[in-house]
Amino acid sequence: MKHRTAAALGVGLAAVTASVGGLANGFAYDDLPIVAENTDLHSPANLPGAVLEPYWPGPRGRELGLWRPLTTGALGLQWQMWGGSPLGFHATNVLLYGVVATLLVVLLSERVVPAFAAFAAGLLFAAHPVHVEAVANVVGLSELLSAVFFLLACIVVARRPEPGAMTVGPVVVVAFLYLLALLSKESAAGLPGAVLAVDACRRKGTMPGAGAYLRDRGALYAAMGGVAALVLAARFHVLGSVASASPPLGAEILADGDVPRIWTVLATWPEIVRLFVFPWRLSADYAPAVIPLAYGWTPRTVVGLAAGLAVLGCAWLSWRRGGEARAVAFGVLWFGAAYLPTSNLLFLTGTLLAERTLFLPSAGFAAVAGWLVDRLRRRRPCAGVLLLLLATGLLLGRSVARTPAWKDNRAVFSTLLREQPRSGRAQWVAGDLYLEQGEHARALAAYRSATRLLGGSYALRSAAGRRLLAAGLDGAGEHMLRGAWRDQPGIGDAPGRLAALYDRQGRWVEAEAAARAALAAGAGSVVQGHLLARALAGQGRHAEAAAARRAVIRSGEDRWRQWAWLAEAEFAAGQFVEALDHLDSARVRIANDQDIARVDSIRAEYRKQLGERRLKCNLKTDSRSSNC
Repeated sequence: MKHRTAAALGVGLAAVTASVGGLANGFAYDDLPIVAENTDLHSPANLPGAVLEPYWPGPRGRELGLWRPLTTGALGLQWQMWGGSPLGFHATNVLLYGVVATLLVVLLSERVVPAFAAFAAGLLFAAHPVHVEAVANVVGLSELLSAVFFLLACIVVARRPEPGAMTVGPVVVVAFLYLLALLSKESAAGLPGAVLAVDACRRKGTMPGAGAYLRDRGALYAAMGGVAALVLAARFHVLGSVASASPPLGAEILADGDVPRIWTVLATWPEIVRLFVFPWRLSADYAPAVIPLAYGWTPRTVVGLAAGLAVLGCAWLSWRRGGEARAVAFGVLWFGAAYLPTSNLLFLTGTLLAERTLFLPSAGFAAVAGWLVDRLRRRRPCAGVLLLLLATGLLLGRSVARTPAWKDNRAVFSTLLREQPRSGRAQWVAGDLYLEQGEHARALAAYRSATRLLGGSYALRSAAGRRLLAAGLDGAGEHMLRGAWRDQPGIGDAPGRLAALYDRQGRWVEAEAAARAALAAGAGSVVQGHLLARALAGQGRHAEAAAARRAVIRSGEDRWRQWAWLAEAEFAAGQFVEALDHLDSARVRIANDQDIARVDSIRAEYRKQLGERRLKCNLKTDSRSSNC
């Protein structure tokens, strides 16, 4: 350890060895909608606007509650640099992983543990397979960027030999790094807790009182609080909420508030401990029933609570002991600060558990593991070094073997099906694949299994219903969509798709009900307004159909076809003059002669019908008939 550069290069070599296989990967999983299919990232002209939009493109962006402008901008710039080639994206991730592992984790660990322990921590961090998802998947860039800025901020705080008051310069630097970390990923919100962990475990004595500590760090915490408030205000402007995300797939019941989330959170803790200590079995998905929902005391929640109490007890004992033993307390505090924003304790985050969310928290585990290895090395040098080499080799081998699982969508989902057949998402994907292959019976069986495992997830049933309709299985698709609509009447996707189905089938009464429900939920006002107008016209309620068509036009759909349809409804309702006027409005909005001829033909037909009607009225003895 007299040669720190050589040690850092050794750790960097381990990081590159663990992740370099990702260079052969393409776009997979979330890479497709966020990068490969997101045309806003592909155009330099549209990229500035994309930065100010939700991270997830499309109508689900606000629903998912994600805004990561720095990551979005970095992905867009990379698209321009690499010409859309996934190789450049993966090379960037590998390089960032090496920087995080070699420089930042080791440099920060050196502030709280001995030099060899810091080297061991960096080596274990570099090789750990729980990081594969974040590095081998292109969108893992958000984890990597956020970790870089997060760790740099902590290193700035820890650069003094003993904690003390900070001058204006370092405070500004830390606040700026905090801003960059938050704009890369929301989970960086735990930085103030990580700063507290660094300060607490670097002091030679006990922590000072709250008053004395705030005198030293008050300006720093105030600056970080101001940054957090600024980002939250920006999130509210972009997303319409501060921290509102859709519940985890299959765990929609957690959003109701009737079942305390703590039970399910406790059920995830044994899995987190296993992933850190024995990460042989990995998964792209931990949704129910991989981790079952818990509604009270279960064996898994008991084990989770016992594990949590044991870890906190070890942290407390190490703190009381003082000295180097405080590395355990540091690791636990670090993990808590880094993982709390994604733990589902404070608010729902959209996932019960994901390996990528353990990337930054695992630095705390690495610091503790490095300190334990160093303690063994001091007592038994050969045993300590051999244990480190063996652990690094096993972790490295698992990381190398795991990386190809993220090569493309087929690799991701075939691996998921093989390793986690009880995963609701795996069965969902199996249904999609069977449907693509024309194996309709197997697709329906897989969708039924996924519905059972995910508790009738709205997202599943809505997406499956859409796919079934596209495959021509109208009955099965309708059944899926009606179930979703029944369970979540306030969401407009399912009734909106049903309205289109009923319109195609001429089931006008049902089409009207579905279109009204979709409009009430705020889904697709133009399309649903159009379907509502058609449904009313199909029932002979032409005056109401005309009113619905006017509402569509007022919403901004001003193309000529809308005016022609409005004229048709008004003519059928007896509003002849208005119908002819609106045909004029349609005509002036047409750019080609063929459509102009169509409108002129309609006008001629209306005038002919109007003339025939007037002639009949003149021949009647009672010209005051309602038909006149």
